[in-house]
Amino acid sequence: MEATISRVRQGTLPPVVAARWALWTFVIVNLVIVEVLFLTAGTGKNGVLTVAKFFGLHAAVLMLFQLLLVARLPWLDRRIGMDRLTVWHRWVGFTLLWTILTHAVLVVLGYARLEDTSMTKTFLALAGVPASLLGMLAAAIVVVVAAVSARYVRQRLRYETWHGLHLLLYLALGLAFVHQLQETTTFSSSGPAKIYWWALWLFAFGALVTGRIVMPLWRNAYHRFRVAEVVAESDDVVSVRVTGRHLDKLPARAGQFCIWRFPGHNHWWLANPFSLSAAPDGRTLRLTAKAVGSTSAGLRHVQVGSRAFVEGPYGAFTSLHRTRPGALLIAGGVGITPVRALLEEEPAGDVVVLYRVRSENDAVLVDEVRALVADNGGQLHLLTGRTGEGSPPFEPDSLRALVPDMTERDVYVCGPPAMTSAVLNALRGLGVPHRQVHAERFGLA
Repeated sequence: MEATISRVRQGTLPPVVAARWALWTFVIVNLVIVEVLFLTAGTGKNGVLTVAKFFGLHAAVLMLFQLLLVARLPWLDRRIGMDRLTVWHRWVGFTLLWTILTHAVLVVLGYARLEDTSMTKTFLALAGVPASLLGMLAAAIVVVVAAVSARYVRQRLRYETWHGLHLLLYLALGLAFVHQLQETTTFSSSGPAKIYWWALWLFAFGALVTGRIVMPLWRNAYHRFRVAEVVAESDDVVSVRVTGRHLDKLPARAGQFCIWRFPGHNHWWLANPFSLSAAPDGRTLRLTAKAVGSTSAGLRHVQVGSRAFVEGPYGAFTSLHRTRPGALLIAGGVGITPVRALLEEEPAGDVVVLYRVRSENDAVLVDEVRALVADNGGQLHLLTGRTGEGSPPFEPDSLRALVPDMTERDVYVCGPPAMTSAVLNALRGLGVPHRQVHAERFGLA
């Protein structure tokens, strides 16, 4: 902890800033290379096709950047967090959609002008060319996935349905790769161009396969996770303790989460992200979940001794980002689980916890939280009541009254989206420096 604060005071870049600089540098360097390749590869058969090639090259770079954002690379994930990377992935995806559509329209328009025919006839003629057909199919898949990812549609689909359709993007990437491979004006216009594109595609696909497939499979084979204990914390809350081999070598930290599967309990494609509700001790991992869906509701029936498949750990909601000696930990509902784990890593004293629940009966793990706070000489404020009743606890004036020195603390926030947004807005209004605010939002999509 002291090393973290000392590093910041010496002017070293905070981890999240360093990671963002690394990402921006990667993007800018590749854009510069693409611009050079575009300018040196010669023009198209007419001006419209030249512009179409420009958009096609940038669509390829955006596709590969998309892969890196969801590759779950540990170095990026621990500094930026999967929730933020997923948001960036979403917005880059919509940018990619419009870039691909612009490229496709310009290609058809360019050849229509070249052949002096209608765009409809040109489109049908291009569909008979293998390279163009592959590009059309890739573009069609991207359009479908973008449509089901629009907020209105996404909220009306089951996660499993949306995720299954989203996986079609990997097919689109394969089609786009072959499409670009057959387009000699881009992929193999020169020796350096061929080396660059092969290196970029191999790097992006290699990162994705390593982060999403190889690493999870290796960790599960090495650690052999098994259910050690299932504890009903209340009528609708259950804790599951998982053990395994060599857990002291698993790079897990308090505040992180894993994606959990319990073979035999649910279908293999049904997985949930649950935070670690206790700091990793090198012997066991613990999750605590509230029954809000069929998967979490059935956890109390998981058999002790059964296998568990664990992906992760993931997340940047850790003490790696601490900048100040004091901490304010704000949790809502089951969002207390990573906060409870963080309490085991906090230094003695100068820790304040605000725990928002409807009633004290809904306060998950409150006895453990109260004991940890007491051991650290900190303060716990249990904020009960329904939203809209009495004085809203997360209004700026209410927060200032509870924690007058919050601008001198690191603030960690985890809870339902509405509560998290309200707290973050209040912190901005109170002038809490952005680098001292650390938030994690629920969900994978």
